[in-house]
Amino acid sequence: MEEELKSLIKVWISAIISISYCYYLTPRIKPGVPRLLSVSPVLALFLALPLFFSTVHLSLITAFSVTWLANFKLILFSFDRGPLIPIPANLSRFFCFTFFPIKTHQNPKSQNHLPKLVFAIKVAIFGVILHLYGFRKTLSPTLLRALYFLHLYLEIEIILTFIRVVVFIFLGCDLEPQSNNPYLATSLQDFWGRRWNLMVPAILRPAVYAPMRRVSERRICSGWALFPGILAAFAVSGLAHELLFFYLTREMPTWEVTLFFVLHGVCTAAELAVRKKTTVMQRWRLSPMVSRLLTVGFVFVTSGWLFTPQLVRSGVMERYTYEALSFVAFVSTSYLLFWGYLRRVLYKNTRDLLEHPK
Repeated sequence: MEEELKSLIKVWISAIISISYCYYLTPRIKPGVPRLLSVSPVLALFLALPLFFSTVHLSLITAFSVTWLANFKLILFSFDRGPLIPIPANLSRFFCFTFFPIKTHQNPKSQNHLPKLVFAIKVAIFGVILHLYGFRKTLSPTLLRALYFLHLYLEIEIILTFIRVVVFIFLGCDLEPQSNNPYLATSLQDFWGRRWNLMVPAILRPAVYAPMRRVSERRICSGWALFPGILAAFAVSGLAHELLFFYLTREMPTWEVTLFFVLHGVCTAAELAVRKKTTVMQRWRLSPMVSRLLTVGFVFVTSGWLFTPQLVRSGVMERYTYEALSFVAFVSTSYLLFWGYLRRVLYKNTRDLLEHPK
């Protein structure tokens, strides 16, 4: 733990210095390739920072916020695009907008209150999952993988909700939503584009999809140019996840996760192609309930086939759950010790006051 804390301090000091450089110096450089070259040392550094950690949680958080979000945003920033344009008013806002999925243009007063009931339910389910890990040896491998997947989703939601509250209090901004009821998706396009991990397509659209579509429109008709853009976005997402898995497992890629995203890209493109045939769609239109079962079932089956096996084989999920249980135990112990100390102090002060009244 001591080494991890030292690494955490070094990593975020490096990140602060790098972002200060990007904020104060790189905007003076002409947008395009010159500015991209000026930020390329920062991009390379951000690729290496997750390797400083040995714990799964810190590697995952750093890889997501620094290697994924920050690098893609800085690449877009180099071409005067993305959420960092226009440049935020001060360094602290630029830092937060770079590392967190923050909405830059909005009226803070118009934001709805956090769905406290939904958040409480997620926390309760998360607690139940942690409790079920105590019966891990009696659970089937399929059920255990489902618990791992649900654990990962809920923990990310809880962490982002906490960050959302902090960002809203100090900056008056809101985080982009992590998801929008993905279990209600009626198609793969609906699942990946509008419901699951929304901050990823928000970055991939301007960074990969839109440029590839513009290039494709020069060679094929505009009506079909979106398909190369879709396939490119899914392929880049797959490669980014391979890099993320490398940070977590420290093993050479097996390309299973890339195949997972390429498969979903092909299926999403095929789904859109079928939708273009209106007569076919009218003839084979399914009810929302059936389409939801097919969509979520397809995602779940392919995830169990290609997405999670590498994490299970390498022992990452075992370490991930162990770290979560250890953190919960630490927080619970600290809470009990704090209240025990506070009760002793109050009891002592009350007794002294009664024995020696002024």
